[in-house]
Amino acid sequence: MTSTSSTSAHEPAVHGPSDREPADHGAPPPGGAPPAGGAPAGSPPRNGLVSSAAGALATLGLLVLLPYAHPSLSRLRLLTPLPEGEGLVVVPAPAPVASVGETTLVTETTEQAELRQPEEVALPAAAAELVPAAVASEGKPPRPIEDPSGKAMTPFFRALAAVERKAPGSIARVTYFGDSIVASDFVTATLRRKLQKRFGDAGHGFMLMANAWPGYFHNDVVRSAGPGWQVSRVVGPFAKDGLYGLGGVSFRSQGAGVFSRFATAETGSYGRAVSRFAVDYLKHPEGGRMEIKIDGESRETIDTRADAVSSAIATYEVPDGPHALEVWARGPGVRAFGVWMERDTPGVVLDAIGIQGCRIRFLDKSDDAHFAEQLRARNPSLTVFQYGMNESEDGELFPLDQVESTMKAVLDQVKAALPESSCLLVGPMDRADKKGEVYRSRPVIPKLAAIQRRVAGQVGCGYFDTFGAMGGSGSMGVWVQRGLGGADLAHPSGAGAEVIGRWVYLALMEAYEAWKAEAAAGRP
Repeated sequence: MTSTSSTSAHEPAVHGPSDREPADHGAPPPGGAPPAGGAPAGSPPRNGLVSSAAGALATLGLLVLLPYAHPSLSRLRLLTPLPEGEGLVVVPAPAPVASVGETTLVTETTEQAELRQPEEVALPAAAAELVPAAVASEGKPPRPIEDPSGKAMTPFFRALAAVERKAPGSIARVTYFGDSIVASDFVTATLRRKLQKRFGDAGHGFMLMANAWPGYFHNDVVRSAGPGWQVSRVVGPFAKDGLYGLGGVSFRSQGAGVFSRFATAETGSYGRAVSRFAVDYLKHPEGGRMEIKIDGESRETIDTRADAVSSAIATYEVPDGPHALEVWARGPGVRAFGVWMERDTPGVVLDAIGIQGCRIRFLDKSDDAHFAEQLRARNPSLTVFQYGMNESEDGELFPLDQVESTMKAVLDQVKAALPESSCLLVGPMDRADKKGEVYRSRPVIPKLAAIQRRVAGQVGCGYFDTFGAMGGSGSMGVWVQRGLGGADLAHPSGAGAEVIGRWVYLALMEAYEAWKAEAAAGRP
């Protein structure tokens, strides 16, 4: 059975960088200097972090990414993942320059075996004092889910309870937004697997059409894509219409033969079956034709050309089991966002929405109505936000009061779109700088953690204190020395990501069991 349905038919307004982002007239936009008095007429508002320093960082970023343009330059790559225990090393991305346009993905999306997270991650022996075995596996979390309202997690727990009862059609969906940690499926892979082990595997969830960044990866699924997709992203270059789908990236085919492939896992305990694929794409006046193949056979060819711009979702049912879906552009103009995979069985789905270089405020680059409809199309029981690393790179160059107000504005938007869903903020990790043999935590980290805790309480979200769970100020240096922190002193190692994923799972399960006890006592 195939169904193609439009979820919106509104003509989206031009929506560049957030109106809440302060203008900066001190640096010209790409391609030339602005006229006197600011940016060229009709251009989007400038990002407040655009400066000569930011421009230099952007140039550095381009030089860092250049070796990924061709395999022959691989020896020059700086972002190659380090061995287990040394961590995921990513050059911190500067805030985006407020330019509108696209960049072309010239490399193929292929399996990155070095990024795959084992199902069982052995913690370094040196980490035993920091992470006692009982806490690391199935014991009590080091920090609880903070919820001043006492009701923030109720919708999610109700969904889990329905799944636990094996209620027909019950799925507890988690949509987990974050930066580079989530983009590489760090933390989220552990959380997804643990939830699915307890409650059932209802599918892998949402994935982008192709790798919009070098470190983008998903565990427990097989993905590939050819070159030729052009992308606009919430971290730049921006889409003029502000339509980025759920994952913050809009993909457009340059011509015929551009493809993306999504398949069930071939090994391991998770992701081995699917019973429903959904392709999230856009109908628009310049749309092209795209062919959908399942298990190598053509299922449908969709003409995405339409008089009005609207989001659309094409859903394909298959017998529960191993399958592969391919999206082939048969010409230019196909504009798509991603694919999700689910099963018709009670269980948990977790969408890892990782955007490298992202700050939470950049989610507001999306057209508001479009972002809301994308959230409603997924209908998660829980949305999670794990940000702070890139905000810590900004330091206080972007004023902390604006960090707080823009964060609250994004969460208010999500709550308005999903009034019957739960939300959770996973606080920032500690971050350090090393001078000689001394590790010093960045002083902005506890300030960011305090802001997130405060905003979570104001909006009605739960909060998990990662910074406190790690040990507070000074903990990243210890984590690095014990094999849980990355060599960049910002990211976790593979083992460290496993620990954080376990902690979030244990904190959720502790709160869930308490909720069930309250419900059994007649106090839901």
